Amino acid sequence: MVKIAICVGSACHLKGSHGVLAAFRALLEKYQIPGGVDLEGNFCQGRCTEGVVIRINDEIITNVSKDKVYNLFQEKVLKGGTS
Repeated sequence: MVKIAICVGSACHLKGSHGVLAAFRALLEKYQIPGGVDLEGNFCQGRCTEGVVIRINDEIITNVSKDKVYNLFQEKVLKGGTS
């Protein structure tokens, strides 16, 4: 199972974490992922100046915008980036 955590703390919220979360949700509804995906919102990952911060499995990815979500989804979820 792929685990995606999106920071919804204050700094990331102001930088658009709700839009990032909505974009991931829309992609998960569109694609059926074998093994499933656990999508959650969480709070500070300690990199507030680099928000929006997400974690896919154990990889932290910073400066994510909703415009970057599709490419991240393709690379990290659909192409087997499920380490």
